[in-house]
Amino acid sequence: MKQAILVPMVKFENSLLAFKIESLQSLTCVESDIVWSAHSHDYYEMIWIQKGSGVLRADMQEYEIGNNQLYLIKPGQMHQLRTVENIEGFVLSFTDAFLKTIEQEFDWSRRILLFQLFASTNVLSIPGESVTDLNEMVAKMVGEFNHDYASRTELLKTYFKIFLIYLHRQFEEFGPSAKQSRETDLVRSFLSKLEKNYKEKKMVADYASELLVTPNYLNGIIKKNTGFSAGHLIRERVVLEAKRLARYSDAGMKEIAYSLGFNDGAHFSKFFKTVSGKNFTDFKKEGVIYVMYPQHGLSA
Repeated sequence: MKQAILVPMVKFENSLLAFKIESLQSLTCVESDIVWSAHSHDYYEMIWIQKGSGVLRADMQEYEIGNNQLYLIKPGQMHQLRTVENIEGFVLSFTDAFLKTIEQEFDWSRRILLFQLFASTNVLSIPGESVTDLNEMVAKMVGEFNHDYASRTELLKTYFKIFLIYLHRQFEEFGPSAKQSRETDLVRSFLSKLEKNYKEKKMVADYASELLVTPNYLNGIIKKNTGFSAGHLIRERVVLEAKRLARYSDAGMKEIAYSLGFNDGAHFSKFFKTVSGKNFTDFKKEGVIYVMYPQHGLSA
């Protein structure tokens, strides 16, 4: 099965630092299939567009790029960035392990907001009053990242934490209670297990058993915190992967069904239509395969 490129996390020689920051200007100078074709990562990515225009495609959505916008790309999310040459901004890349070390230093409310930041959105508009503060933190991160100073890792974590705090201020209208904190831990654990096991485990009871709660309780907590039941999220995750494979690979329905744990193509076809509202064949036909553009501009 031909799948889209999976970009591995860059390994830093003689370093355990799973974090990188680079300017968009430097990326526009790179003639790389990985940079400009549709692809996914096994790490998180924040793309901060300070100035410029273009299009960002993330899974099945397309976003018009604007000034002072931050795009949040989760691990495994198919995306493609097409910009004009005068783009300005930065890309921050980091692994789940690096993110967790930042989380551990947050109080409960900020940990919840950090979870919500990556779980609920693809794009944030940065208000004018925050731009100066974020620019200052980015400049500090770039300075530390580009030099092997003493305590480099700790300072990068500190600056990145402050960067995230500035972002969190847009979500802090309502402070979570201790009870909500415990519930959010359950939601996070469920989503983490779902991401790892959605191909093999498609029943709420499978996850409830691992999390030591009843299926009804798990469904209730997940719906309260996300707006959807656990069962709904399981089905949507399976269909999202099916859509990714349909859109970004040459695989047929039977191959995709088998790769997602369905032994019967007819069962998968019915499942896909029930959840997505479309026939798999129709979805496959209407999809546009994103190709690499030799130029960095918007014209193909």
